[in-house]
Amino acid sequence: MDSVGGEHPLLATIRARYRPRIADGLVQDALRVAPAALIEGPRACGKTWTGGQAARSAVMIDSEESAAVTSAMARRLLLAGDRPRLIDEYHLSPGIWNPMRRVCDEVGLPGQFILTGSAVPPDSHTRHTGAGRVRRVRMRPMTLYESGESTGAVSVRGLLGSETVSAPALENEPDMYELVCRGGWPALQGMPGADAQQMLRDYLADLCKADIEQVDQARRDPVGVARLLESLSRNIATSASRRVLASDMDTIRPADPRTVAAYLSALERLFVLEHLTPWPADLRTRAHIAATPKRYLVDPSLAVAARRASRARLMADPRGFGALFESLAVRDLRVYAEANDAQIHYYRDNTGLEVDVIIEHSDGRWVAVEIKLGGGRGPDNAAAALMRLRGKVNLERAGEPSKLLVVTAGGYAYEREDGVAVAPLTTLAP
Repeated sequence: MDSVGGEHPLLATIRARYRPRIADGLVQDALRVAPAALIEGPRACGKTWTGGQAARSAVMIDSEESAAVTSAMARRLLLAGDRPRLIDEYHLSPGIWNPMRRVCDEVGLPGQFILTGSAVPPDSHTRHTGAGRVRRVRMRPMTLYESGESTGAVSVRGLLGSETVSAPALENEPDMYELVCRGGWPALQGMPGADAQQMLRDYLADLCKADIEQVDQARRDPVGVARLLESLSRNIATSASRRVLASDMDTIRPADPRTVAAYLSALERLFVLEHLTPWPADLRTRAHIAATPKRYLVDPSLAVAARRASRARLMADPRGFGALFESLAVRDLRVYAEANDAQIHYYRDNTGLEVDVIIEHSDGRWVAVEIKLGGGRGPDNAAAALMRLRGKVNLERAGEPSKLLVVTAGGYAYEREDGVAVAPLTTLAP
């Protein structure tokens, strides 16, 4: 650990090599109003560096001897240092949460601590919630805008403001297969997709053998967790039930749905699995809206790794790759929306109408998005679905959509004659 008032050597490295992230602004906002900012997200998504670039001192819990983080006196020393003080992987020191809260109360000022965590610890470790003291910031792997594959010509802020969509096609379109295989993991940027996949298979192996047991100290079957991840990868971007996932894991002897439920909960607490909830639209028809969330792995590269799929296998399965492209777009749209005080949902009703993403701002403005990998009639069909949705929504209550948008894999960004906008994923930004 660093000396009191001193600087951890990693902080100098971060300042020299840091690549800005969208979460930077959210962290600064949190430190401005709350005593502590908690950056949560999957392992290796960049939390430590993002927290470190805003910190003046740091302690890395996972590098300390276990004895040094268990005694009450040692915990107070861990909290001593220039502020904001980064406490990396705070959940590995079960007793540090409440002393941190007390220091926040004693000082009575915002911007005291930055905590990072790659798992939600058992409730007993954070018996007091931190309400009024801790503001959470969710991080995910890098978006295409953060990694430099998106021009940022079309912003979610602009879409919510009904701005005209227009951008030229890129001279050299990024290889979507490479982007999906490599993912947004900071350490893998610039690495060929095949090499990145080797690293991500190791990532998942560690998750199945060690990480998932650390969430709640419960024993998990690594083979069972791996099979569930493989099943999730085959059912990505769907609302497949636990029973369906259990059957898909092993067609000869399906897993117990209760075991699947426990594994799913653990994956959520590791920030590897995320839900996309249905949009609670106010309709002027009697259509029934779906009530079941859709599931996505936090990065499509994990789905590829779970299936051990090669580039050739992905290219031979256009429908399956379309789901992975949708997952890539949903990953980015989550981040862009949250940076604009908005959330994302999806829409599906009993008439068969489905729209991939609804971006909903806290003030009620909304944007409907369809995601299409291929060309041909894809954009036309997507535009028709968006127009059908607009026709079903009670616009007197919900208001006109700020924009109806089709997200594609490449080409121009433009406005169609019917008013629907089209934009490649490689043009989007917050």
